[in-house]
Amino acid sequence: MMLTWLLLVSLVCVTTQDGDGPEDGVLQCGPENLTLSSSGQMIVFRWTEDDPSCSAVHDVLVYELVVLKPDVPTAVTGEVSVMPEQIGSSHSWSWRSSFALECFSHSVRIRSRYNKQTSPWKQEDIHPGMEHLKTAGIYPKDALLELGSNFTFCCILPEGEIFNSAPTIRGLGSGSSESRQISNRTYAVTVHLTQASDRTSTCFHCTPPDHWACAYIGYPPQDKNLQCETRDLQSVECYWTAGRDYIVSHKKSPTVYHLLGRECRDGGGGLGMSGDQARCKMEVEIDVGEVNWTLTAVNGIGKVELLDRADLIKRVHMFAPKAVMASTLNARNVTLEWEWTVQHYRKLKIRCQVKISHADTHTIREYCGVGLSFTVLNDLIPYWKYNVTVRCATTPDLWKWSDWSTTVNFHTRGDVPDALDVWRQVVGDEVIILWKMPLANQSHGIIKDYRVTWEKTRSRAKEPQHTTVHNNDSLSLSLDTAEEYIITVTARNENGSSPPSTVTIPSFSPVSDGAERANGSWIVRSGGSFNLSWSPSPAASCGYVVDWCPSVGRCKAEWLKVSPNQTSARIFSENFTDGVRYLISVYACTQGAPLLLNTLEDYVRETRIKDKLFKSLKWKQQDSDVEVFWDRVNQREQSAFIQGYVLYWTEQDSNENFSVSTVNPEDTSLTATNLRISSYKFRVAALTAVGESGATYITATLNPLTDNLVKPVLSSLLTVFGVLSVISVLCYKHWACIKQKVYPPVPEPVLTWPTSLAANRCRPLHVDHETEVLDVSELHYDSVPVAEDYVTEKPPASSQTPAGYYNQPLRRSIPAALTSLAIDTPASPFRSVFSNPSYDLLLQPGEQQSSPGSRLQEGTSSEGSFSEYQPQSNTQTFSFIETTEEPENLMSCVFTYIVVPKST
Repeated sequence: MMLTWLLLVSLVCVTTQDGDGPEDGVLQCGPENLTLSSSGQMIVFRWTEDDPSCSAVHDVLVYELVVLKPDVPTAVTGEVSVMPEQIGSSHSWSWRSSFALECFSHSVRIRSRYNKQTSPWKQEDIHPGMEHLKTAGIYPKDALLELGSNFTFCCILPEGEIFNSAPTIRGLGSGSSESRQISNRTYAVTVHLTQASDRTSTCFHCTPPDHWACAYIGYPPQDKNLQCETRDLQSVECYWTAGRDYIVSHKKSPTVYHLLGRECRDGGGGLGMSGDQARCKMEVEIDVGEVNWTLTAVNGIGKVELLDRADLIKRVHMFAPKAVMASTLNARNVTLEWEWTVQHYRKLKIRCQVKISHADTHTIREYCGVGLSFTVLNDLIPYWKYNVTVRCATTPDLWKWSDWSTTVNFHTRGDVPDALDVWRQVVGDEVIILWKMPLANQSHGIIKDYRVTWEKTRSRAKEPQHTTVHNNDSLSLSLDTAEEYIITVTARNENGSSPPSTVTIPSFSPVSDGAERANGSWIVRSGGSFNLSWSPSPAASCGYVVDWCPSVGRCKAEWLKVSPNQTSARIFSENFTDGVRYLISVYACTQGAPLLLNTLEDYVRETRIKDKLFKSLKWKQQDSDVEVFWDRVNQREQSAFIQGYVLYWTEQDSNENFSVSTVNPEDTSLTATNLRISSYKFRVAALTAVGESGATYITATLNPLTDNLVKPVLSSLLTVFGVLSVISVLCYKHWACIKQKVYPPVPEPVLTWPTSLAANRCRPLHVDHETEVLDVSELHYDSVPVAEDYVTEKPPASSQTPAGYYNQPLRRSIPAALTSLAIDTPASPFRSVFSNPSYDLLLQPGEQQSSPGSRLQEGTSSEGSFSEYQPQSNTQTFSFIETTEEPENLMSCVFTYIVVPKST
């Protein structure tokens, strides 16, 4: 019996240990020590399990929670699961209400559930809402809201007050609202916060108007772009971009930052804000390897977490070098030193940049080394002032450059000047040696003077001539134009003379036909300068030289030297003037004299030519046309290229214009055709790239066509009168010759005594003094044939001689004046005898003359005797010719009378 009871007790104990009771029974393990708290619209419910029966739970224990509120017909539920190892500790559950807790009362119930057993419900009430009060109000007060969200206000009306379904909203830039009734006196108003205005808050009221509720609108943290680094290898500094946040929101609930779980505080190098850039610094131990650097940002609206994974050994942001100084100064190099404030830098590989500034030039040089703290700056300009600053970074990662150090100023020592840039200019038979005065960075000191020497290339062994020039950049020389010279120019300062610069001056002869020329050059204007290009020349062994000078007037040439591999250049000068034509020449630089390749002319900018360009504008009428002409325009007066001319004319009292133009700039006249007899105003202008310019006016009145005949007629009469006057003068001066040509005199017969009569003694010739007196002349003839009727070489036979004339006495008397004529036989071509058939006489031997005193002397006989009668030949003969009809061409204007010899 006793054994039976023991068995029953054992079964009961085993059953009790295997379960907590019946499956559908009441669970003894439940929540204890309930605590309910609220903040704003958040309810926090906390509890613990203190019942010993909870120790028998070996599985998940679930707590069920229910929130009771009057705005919804059903309760809000939630669950919290507790693991067996968490039993006995404190648990919590939170819930956010869509209303302010002041709007109405809330209740929370809680019970536990394990398997199918549940504990009894336990309820906890929040302090009652404000609806049981008789006063009105709007809740919540001073809420912190996120822009873009929806928020609900509750409006508690006084007893008997009617709700306004359209409450007044102030400070909401864009949005809408909805309202509904929750209880007898409580209404809910939901506002859609799509956009806020520039006001500090958004407020509204329902009724009465003295009850307002305002909300402060802002954002949750929007920080981003976290980067962490170290500067001294003993601390970490993190930088990020802070998100936008309204000032009101920031004041109501400022954003709190935590780095590596430690709060970043303002001041002391902890938290810093500069615009949108935020910084947090903390002392940490820097180790090799990557580390997660975490930053959290929390405000009353939300929270954000930023992460940056980095090895800070590779992210060293160095401090700027300190105590930078120039320790050793020379003419072209200097030693630069600096110090580090962080001792760890001496073990790092460092790359430093040195920024060298002088005048308006800035250059950066880089130097590398472990713990680098000095460097040597080479290739500096002697006698020059420099400004130097340094910054460094670790290498090879080169995370960030340090800040620039303070600036250090120093001045290098002086040196001899640089070689001068020398050129030449030939003006007529004068040679001008030009050089560019060295700039401050080329003189390396104060220039004292320049030395110019010149010598002939064919006699370089002789001592060259030289001269010293002070404060000038040119020297004019008078050299032998037939010789080639080498000119050398040097500059001198307190440190010595510059290297010599030479230029060769050839003989002043023109460029030979065999000289090589470039294929062509091109020039383009560009903003007050010239862009010039040319074809390469194989003769340019040392490059090219481009010089330019105004085309008109005397000037000093400017030039630019170009390297051999360059065939273009931009020509700019401060002396360039608009409207001035420049002559630009391109030379090939050779080992000897420069070789001219090409020349061009152009303007930097063409300008309008001034009016009254045509100084000698004239006109002339040709029937109904008027030609307007002018002298060629002087180049000095051209401020642009003339591309042609245009002539305008307008008739008096008429507004109609006519024109004619030419595109040939060499023309000097234009003609207006088919004009009426009237007065006209003419205007001539030059055509240029900048338009018509140089306008010059002239007026003309056309004459009728009949009036135009007067001048030609008068001119013709004057011409005829002048010609007649000249002819009259000439005829007067040469009247004798003209008379001889037009009306020659009839010659007298010529008596000829043959030479054969010299031995027989010629008898005197009797002449009848009563007959007509005839002039006797000697006949000469030109070397032209004489007609047979007049000239014979031999006398005809006696049978052919006319009767009564052959060997008969003369029937005509010889004038007394002829008795004393001497026979003249000049050396004239007229030696032939002109025969006169009607009057040929031969004196017979022994025949007496009619007058003893009138005997003729012998013509050519040396013995003085008369010869037989023969016709005249080329010998000295005389003939008396009676006929008056002789050929005109046989007469000569030179004649002499034949003097009859006196009797002995």
